[in-house]
Amino acid sequence: MRNIALRIEYDGTDFAGSQLQANGRTVQGELEQAWEQLTQAQERMHLAGRTDAGVHARGQVANVWTETQRDAGTIQRALTAILPHDIAVREAWDVSSDFHARHTAIRRDYRFLIDNGRVASPLLRHHALHVARQLDVAAINGAMATLLGTHDFAAFAGAGQEGTTVRTCYVAHCQPCEVWGQPLLAIDIAANAFLRHMVRNIVGTLLQVGDNKRGIEDFAALLEARDRRKAGDTIPAHGLYLMSVTYP
Repeated sequence: MRNIALRIEYDGTDFAGSQLQANGRTVQGELEQAWEQLTQAQERMHLAGRTDAGVHARGQVANVWTETQRDAGTIQRALTAILPHDIAVREAWDVSSDFHARHTAIRRDYRFLIDNGRVASPLLRHHALHVARQLDVAAINGAMATLLGTHDFAAFAGAGQEGTTVRTCYVAHCQPCEVWGQPLLAIDIAANAFLRHMVRNIVGTLLQVGDNKRGIEDFAALLEARDRRKAGDTIPAHGLYLMSVTYP
């Protein structure tokens, strides 16, 4: 048996999420169907991160144990040819037998895009959250600096979160950018792992900071208080991207 890793890109607009579900089209379901068509074998795909409906990925990772003798390059090209237009395998490679896309990962990088134009770009309506008002980027970055390091992120946990809510954040910053002349804000957060809806809850609270409705000290106090009821709203998923997953 070989263990094959795949780096996957997808537009999450028409997916019910990444993980298999009883009802709804999923990334895992499409991958497993394509794999069966390629190899005539039913195998389970293991994904590095669980993404919700509407969330996109540039660097999702999966692994699958297989007896196929096809080389990694052939697997990458063949799967992409079989898969629907909104998902592609960017890379395939052999990994050790103990590699697991989720459990072996040591870091995940997410990006949230905000369309900060006065008029929303129709081309970005499924890929960035539109916020027409000007946001205080310096204040947002000041608040994000408090996320760095190891903290209990319970204040930003989604309903139904199980297990420890302690995570280690490696990167947290906001920077202006643009696409086709449309002004955007890119909010980047990297951590060893993420809680359910953690990035969307953080960004929802950062928008309050950017509107000067919540100060940097208040944001830091919220993190320490670990009370989800005091944080901002869970914002829509369509501006969120899983950019990359890092392994030892």
